[in-house]
Amino acid sequence: MSTLGALIAVLAILMIIVGGETGIRSFFSVLINTLLLILVAILISWGISIPILTLIFIPLKLATIIFLGTHDYTVAKNSFYSAFTVCLLVSVLILICQWLAQAAGLGPESGEVLVGLSQMPGLSYPMIAVTVAIFSALGAIAEAAVAMSSGLLELKKHHAQITRKELEGSGTAIGNDVLGTAMNTILFGMFGSFLSLFLWYFRLGYSFGEIVNEKLFVNEALIILYSLIGVLLTVPFSTFLLARGMSKDEVKHGDQKSNTN
Repeated sequence: MSTLGALIAVLAILMIIVGGETGIRSFFSVLINTLLLILVAILISWGISIPILTLIFIPLKLATIIFLGTHDYTVAKNSFYSAFTVCLLVSVLILICQWLAQAAGLGPESGEVLVGLSQMPGLSYPMIAVTVAIFSALGAIAEAAVAMSSGLLELKKHHAQITRKELEGSGTAIGNDVLGTAMNTILFGMFGSFLSLFLWYFRLGYSFGEIVNEKLFVNEALIILYSLIGVLLTVPFSTFLLARGMSKDEVKHGDQKSNTN
C-alpha cells in the first residue's frame, strides 16, 4: 500500500470512530468532492465552456460538502442557502479582481518545467484562474455557514423562547469566534503551503515590489482574500437567514394554534 493509500485508510477509520454515521458521510463527501474536481479538470481539457462548468459545479460541490457532512437537515438547508448566495457574491468580486490583477497564467518559475511544451493549450487562463479561486473559497464559506447554523440551532433548541433580536446578538458572538478560527486556519494554511516559495524568494533576493507583483504570490494572496471576504459575509448572512426562518416558523405555529382553538 502506498503512503497516500495508508493515510486515506487512517483518515477513514478515524472519521468513523469519531463521527460515526456523520463521519462516514463526511468521508464520502471528501471523496466525491475530489472526484468532482477531477471531473471539472477533464471537462475543461475537453474544451467545454469554463463559466458554464463553474456555475453547474458550485451548487454540486456545496451540496456535497454540506448535506453529506451534516446530520441535521435544517442546518444543511440554511447553510446551503447562505453559502450559495455568498458564493455568487464572491464570484462577482473574483471576476472583477482577477480582471484587474491580470495575474493569470504561468510565471517564470515554471519555465524549466515547461521547456519543450506549448504554453498556449487553447484554454482561457483568466477563466481557469477565476474557477480555481471560486472553488478554493467554497470550502471556507461552507464551513463557516455550517458552524453558524449549527451553533444557532443548538441555542434555539435549548432556549426555545429566545427572541429574534437575542438570536441575532448570539449569532454575532458566535460569529466572532468563527471568524477568528477560520481566518487563522486560512492564513496558516497559506503560509504552510507557501513557505518553500517564500524561502525561494528571499534566497534569490527578490525585492518587496517583485514579490507582490509575482504571479504565484498574487494568485495565492487573492485566493486567501476571497476566502476571508466570503467568511466575513457568511457569518451575518447565515444569522439573518436562520433568525428570519425561525420567526416565520413561529408565526406559522401561532396561526395553527389559533385556528385550532
